[in-house]
Amino acid sequence: MPDALKVYKSKRDFSITSEPAEGGEAAPDALTFVIQKHWASRLHYDFRLELDGTMKSWAVPKGPSYDTRDKRMAVHVEDHPISYASFEGTIPEKQYGAGKVIIWDKGIWQPLDDPHKGYRSGNLKFEIHGHKMRGKWVLVRMKGKGEKQEPWLLIKEKDDYAKPAAEFSVVDEMPDSVSKLPMPGAKAVKSRAKPKAGTTAPPAARKNASHGMPAQARKAALPASLAPELATLVDQPPGDPDEWIFEVKFDGYRLLARIEGKQVQLITRNGHDWTHKLEPLHKELVKLKLPDGWYDGEIVVHDENGRPDFGLLQGAFDGASTADIVYFMFDAPYFKGHDLRDAPLEARRALLGAVLDKAPSDAVRFSAEFGTDPEELVVAACKLGLEGVIGKRRDSRYVTRRSPDWIKLKCGQRQEFVIGGYTDPQGSRAGIGALLLGTHDKDGVLRYAGNVGSGFTQATLRDLKDKLSALDTDQSPFPPKSVAGRKHHWVKPTLVAEVSFAAWTSAGSIRHAVFQGLRIDKPAKGIRREVARQMEDTMHTQTDSKAQPKTRARAAAKKAEPVAPEGKLPATLKVTNGERVIDDKSGTTKLDLIRYYALVGSLMMEHLKGRPVSLVRAPSGVGGELFFQKHSEVDKLPGVKQMDQALDPDHPPMLEVGSVGGILSAAQWNVVEFHTQNATGKSYDAPNRMVFDLDPGEGVDWAAIQEAAQLMHAFLEELGLPSFLKTSGGKGLHVVVPLKGGLDWDTVKDFSQEVVRHLAATLPDRFAFKSGPKNRVGKIFIDYLRNGRGATTACAWSARVRPGLGISVPVGWDELAALKSGDQWTVKNVHTRLDHGNAPWDGYAKAAKTLTAAMKKLGFKKQ
Repeated sequence: MPDALKVYKSKRDFSITSEPAEGGEAAPDALTFVIQKHWASRLHYDFRLELDGTMKSWAVPKGPSYDTRDKRMAVHVEDHPISYASFEGTIPEKQYGAGKVIIWDKGIWQPLDDPHKGYRSGNLKFEIHGHKMRGKWVLVRMKGKGEKQEPWLLIKEKDDYAKPAAEFSVVDEMPDSVSKLPMPGAKAVKSRAKPKAGTTAPPAARKNASHGMPAQARKAALPASLAPELATLVDQPPGDPDEWIFEVKFDGYRLLARIEGKQVQLITRNGHDWTHKLEPLHKELVKLKLPDGWYDGEIVVHDENGRPDFGLLQGAFDGASTADIVYFMFDAPYFKGHDLRDAPLEARRALLGAVLDKAPSDAVRFSAEFGTDPEELVVAACKLGLEGVIGKRRDSRYVTRRSPDWIKLKCGQRQEFVIGGYTDPQGSRAGIGALLLGTHDKDGVLRYAGNVGSGFTQATLRDLKDKLSALDTDQSPFPPKSVAGRKHHWVKPTLVAEVSFAAWTSAGSIRHAVFQGLRIDKPAKGIRREVARQMEDTMHTQTDSKAQPKTRARAAAKKAEPVAPEGKLPATLKVTNGERVIDDKSGTTKLDLIRYYALVGSLMMEHLKGRPVSLVRAPSGVGGELFFQKHSEVDKLPGVKQMDQALDPDHPPMLEVGSVGGILSAAQWNVVEFHTQNATGKSYDAPNRMVFDLDPGEGVDWAAIQEAAQLMHAFLEELGLPSFLKTSGGKGLHVVVPLKGGLDWDTVKDFSQEVVRHLAATLPDRFAFKSGPKNRVGKIFIDYLRNGRGATTACAWSARVRPGLGISVPVGWDELAALKSGDQWTVKNVHTRLDHGNAPWDGYAKAAKTLTAAMKKLGFKKQ
């Protein structure tokens, strides 16, 4: 409809913006809707409904609310093309609507009356089936006052989905994009509305012309590479088993097959071409003449009882024949010239099953679905000696990453470990005694995880000894003193072992371990401890599960402290006076602040964990009286605990925030700011960081603060010290140096003072050495006093009790030039930064250094 898009096109230069100019196909079986979260000059939500070949559009400044009492302003804007429903990206500067756009929600909508009449009359009633938006809603046109754009209201109708705003804010608690999630409600509803005479038939009448392909299939060339979807380990079966299919968890290697004509390639999960290693399977696939596509599955070797045996599979690659390898296919993300990744799993498997039925083979088989009771299936799998069960959501799309739509239910504990060394054999055993195992932590450090000394054959022991001897090194790959004993042989950590075991000890080691074999399909650097997610948390990442309220209730009942999935307020947290405005400038309420901390709690815990804290309470909000508390009774603060009094024997016990629930408890207690000390409780007498607070005096502009930070960074680099940057949430910036080496408080403080003295002496026009206001007019005081025993600094992600409620945010040095202020991010606009999270500080722990070399360069002598 060219006329309908005339205004839309006139506002945009499509040679510059990546927004679509036109196009897009109407959905074959339902009307679509999309809500795009748009950071333009101000954050707002663009609400779009498909009707008559375009997307009717409204800008909703505050976003939707499930509270029927909330009437959210919705400004009617120009029609957009249907193709805009899939737009996600950044509109360039100086273009109309410049800023970031994400697909906040998508799905189908069902008019409850004639949609054309409702749209014309200004009373459009409808039902939504999305990931976040559910139930009945209405758009009502207001009586205008001469505005260029019509004002409407978006209102939630009363139904089972309606919730008070004090209990649930969909925009705060579900902030992220759903672009990677499948289209919900594909088979849920057909429009009840009758088409207007002369218009397009309703979507339910449209036919799919894709030659038997699912509606979501797209014609596409076969890509050269493809990363597989990976399953998430969970602790219990899902609460809605009818929405899942369950397959055997094969004890083998993941394998992708790329088939294009007579060209067949066999690719591992890490992208290695194993075609030459699997010649019999390659010949079989060539013979089967399967349609062009990417096929996903697992290769196994069966024992005499028909069970997959990982040891036999490994033996096949270690010299035995690979002729006995069987390839179980379970998915086809590309098929017959179409990209099926957006199609539901059931549809992809139906196509795969049909084509394999027509080409029966003992070596290439379809991974069948088994039953719908996952608990019974797991029990049966364990009795049969299988590894476990895989569950997959029936309507899920195929994503090239680890996904909660695919889950693993294991019979026992089993995972991969990096081999870091071995011990000598004892008695009659030859080769080796036991393997020393490890997994990488989040900073990439290989942490010792115990030994495995059983499960070996004599041939395996000899083979391992040969492989390990070639990797011998004098350097332990584990942190010092983490492995007890002296008679160890260290090796370069490149080999990966698969090990089953009974349990993890509290010290982080495995018990009753049994060696299963070497993994040659997984790189050592990617091996981490596999932790089963609670199924209720996995369900929370899905949309509108029927079991979700029950699982959340069970989770809340297990713990006394407030806990909940990220961004969600727990049922156990009782918020008092939530509507009270605590910051007049931004209009932020106490409930808004608590929701903010729920949103960033997991990010913040990385900076709070183990450190003594000071809490800044502001019962009267910004501008009111403040209370600083390092010591307090914690009976009413679940998740906040007292530390060992021996750490600071002259004072009452210091406080530690032990969980996200503790952050929320404190916020309910009117805490706004969280400040941390430079040491942890485990080694309180030896600070493990040094902080420099760049505090500008009167008359200092932002450019001078940026320049000062860059000079500080350069000088620290000259001293050989790593540094990390964060906004202060106020006027300045914080520069943080991670330390190791066990120096005492006084030495670290004195050294930091010497750093500031040197900079002030070298650049007296920019830096002040004394802190008084008169001494720093037009200059910046680098506050080194934060490094004294007991001193604190605002924690990353903490809000500040200042007008606007700025927050302290980790940033990268490469972002410094683009920063606009120390309070660039606030409680209100934090959504614009959450994509980055703590990533700018990746490698912080690993970067820590001693001060020894820096002291020598600066000529500093310990007192």
